[in-house]
Amino acid sequence: MVIITRLETFVIGDGPGIDPDKGGVEPIACVRVHTDEGIVGLSEVFRVPPGVVQSTVGDGNTHFGHLLIGQKLTHPERVWQHVWDSLIHTNRRGWEIIILGALDVAIWDIYGQMLNQPVWQLLGGVQRGPFQTHRESRTYSVVPYCTIVSDTWGGDAMFSQQISRVEQLLERGYRAFKVEPMMSTPGDVVELARRTRQLLGPVPTLMVDVGYLFNDLPTVARICRELEELDIFFFETPFPVDTPGPYARLSELTSIPLAMGEHGVTRWEFLEMMDQGRVSVMQPYMTTCGGLTEAKRIVDLAVPRGALVCPGNWSTQILGAASVHLAAYSPITPYIEFAAAEVFDSPLRRELQELGFPAMNGEIAFPEAAGIGYHLPDDVINKYRLD
Repeated sequence: MVIITRLETFVIGDGPGIDPDKGGVEPIACVRVHTDEGIVGLSEVFRVPPGVVQSTVGDGNTHFGHLLIGQKLTHPERVWQHVWDSLIHTNRRGWEIIILGALDVAIWDIYGQMLNQPVWQLLGGVQRGPFQTHRESRTYSVVPYCTIVSDTWGGDAMFSQQISRVEQLLERGYRAFKVEPMMSTPGDVVELARRTRQLLGPVPTLMVDVGYLFNDLPTVARICRELEELDIFFFETPFPVDTPGPYARLSELTSIPLAMGEHGVTRWEFLEMMDQGRVSVMQPYMTTCGGLTEAKRIVDLAVPRGALVCPGNWSTQILGAASVHLAAYSPITPYIEFAAAEVFDSPLRRELQELGFPAMNGEIAFPEAAGIGYHLPDDVINKYRLD
């Protein structure tokens, strides 16, 4: 048993010379949790302004410091519940839960190192057979799908750049891809998917994400009818996720599974979209949803509902490492999201991917190191430090 003694925050990013629209890493806060035995856990805090993290994660006078410093790490779920219960008179949504999620991932990292086990083993070990997720594979591994974005949206420029990036990654052995016709016409959504499927052929997996682009059901229903002939694995966030109603109505009109979850916090939001929105692909980010503790609960709630959990990650492989552990545990996770650094203009993204778990022939082997198993050297932190 160890005791949490210190919380540390630092900010890294590509800096102002790298365009986030071209895959650059915007300023992102990372947290390290220190213990009296010298064991340290690491995570990142995606989509929370770094200043908020810096002001709330620190010494005993900060919002999270006074809740965590001095806590005995008997089990990560106990620590999570302690913080959750302490927030009952605050928001328990938004940035509080995202930061709690990052701290939870770091605490799971410590817990695995304490017990000399990879975190996926401590979550419950492999809960799937080798044929439950990928018929072509008899090995235990995690399969990433590559998210493809472009510098511009709509028309030929978007088509050519996204398809070129798919082609480059296909040649490197990746075998699942998600194109993103953001800010595009309905015709362009379908055309990008059609051209991508033509490049891929029938076997590689293809997903489509339009990023909350539409508000009216008839338009999206027409798009889905055309996409159905292209064997689309899921159609992500056609509507804003403020209400499950449009998702539920669309699910009755298309055979394509609907997906959401990149900004979902806590199991309750995912339950609402599964039970009321009839969304069948959950995409929790390992920190945003509330941490590995909450992500495991989302998996356990999705199983009896017949849904899939494909963890999201349009961030770095610090976050991606935690996704691998959840996927290793989950019997309903055929893919995890992966922002492949090979096709984006981001020195930091490339270095963080090289430090992470390698994707070989389109698969990531289950981690064997204790804890999360992602180590961020000080020289890399100092090179990209922005605070």
